[in-house]
Amino acid sequence: MNFVRSRISISNFIGQRCRQVTETWSHRGMCNKPQEAKAEPPAAPAQVPRAAFRLPGYRPSNLDKKMLVWSGRFKTADQIPELVSFEMIDAARNKVRVKACYVMMATTIAACLLMVFLGKRAAGRHESLTGQNMEKKARWREELQREKEAAIALSEKAQ
Repeated sequence: MNFVRSRISISNFIGQRCRQVTETWSHRGMCNKPQEAKAEPPAAPAQVPRAAFRLPGYRPSNLDKKMLVWSGRFKTADQIPELVSFEMIDAARNKVRVKACYVMMATTIAACLLMVFLGKRAAGRHESLTGQNMEKKARWREELQREKEAAIALSEKAQ
């Protein structure tokens, strides 16, 4: 019975909340005070009317001009008009961005192939990183041994 009673009370609460929302037309419980009309300010002196539209245009920078030429929109920088649409510049930037990505991909693949080639040549000469590392450590040990011997010889001369 308590289960049924709790369900009924919950549904009553939800029903009341829905009713409040529809009555106040506010989901957040904000103030629904009517807006006061502001008094109109004194009329300003009549200004010269401007054109209601503006020609869409963008004055390209030197870099934008180079991108327009590189992307193939224009043959030379002299052919580029003073105002260019933003869409045209955006398309040129995208083309240059894609070309730069292709260049980076090709460079990465070429570098990988070069490393494979150099690695195979080193393997043919029986060189490896492990061998080079062991040789370097052996040289360090020899240098340390020579320094110790020189220090001992100096201390014997001093006495």
